[in-house]
Amino acid sequence: MTDIDPDQIGITNQPLEWRDGDMPYSPAFGDHFYCQTDGRLECGHVFLAGNGLPERWRDKDSFRIGELGFGTGLNFAETWRQWKKQRTDGQQLHFISFELYPMQRDEIDRALSHWSEIDAERTALTAAWPDQPEGTVSLKLDEQTTLSVVCGRARDGVAAARPDFDAWYLDGFAPSKNADMWSEELMRLVCEKTVASGTFATYAAAGFVRRNLGAAGFTVERRPGFAGKREMLCGVKPA
Repeated sequence: MTDIDPDQIGITNQPLEWRDGDMPYSPAFGDHFYCQTDGRLECGHVFLAGNGLPERWRDKDSFRIGELGFGTGLNFAETWRQWKKQRTDGQQLHFISFELYPMQRDEIDRALSHWSEIDAERTALTAAWPDQPEGTVSLKLDEQTTLSVVCGRARDGVAAARPDFDAWYLDGFAPSKNADMWSEELMRLVCEKTVASGTFATYAAAGFVRRNLGAAGFTVERRPGFAGKREMLCGVKPA
């Protein structure tokens, strides 16, 4: 779920700690990988509902979601679960995530095993996950679902991406811990790669994040956050 300073480039893994059983924690960033209350439900509240999903993909032949920070794959697994419940024959979902430090298979499996609701998605994802994730990990997980994890610096990966994202999950480590992941430069790239009327959602509500998203070209809206958090942000790229 990270970007980091240039001196760290070349390190392929970040150290992990496991807290409260299966909660991954990054000592490097001093932050958990997802909400301690319930990361799966947070995904539904922030990223799916914040982007108007599943309603927005119902009438589309194809839908592309971008994500800053793959982490454990939790957001993808929950999105895939919802997609399978809602999709119609022939529709295609391409989920593209940008991650500097891809986890190992056993780490993903351990983290996602916390939620029985995504057991099927966890099992399929970890079975397909490579032993040494690098470059772009591209997985055709079923006839209507493709996952691509672009390993490396987020701004480099986003800069090289096609400009046709329908929705974004902005899910790096907290802005106070990892400000580069929320920089105006990166937010501008995200906006440039988004289709007209495309959207973003994030749990973050820091003032500089809101300002950077607005400066990038998004219309930004505050909404109530998850599990008692006062605010989150979502928005749209004007048509």
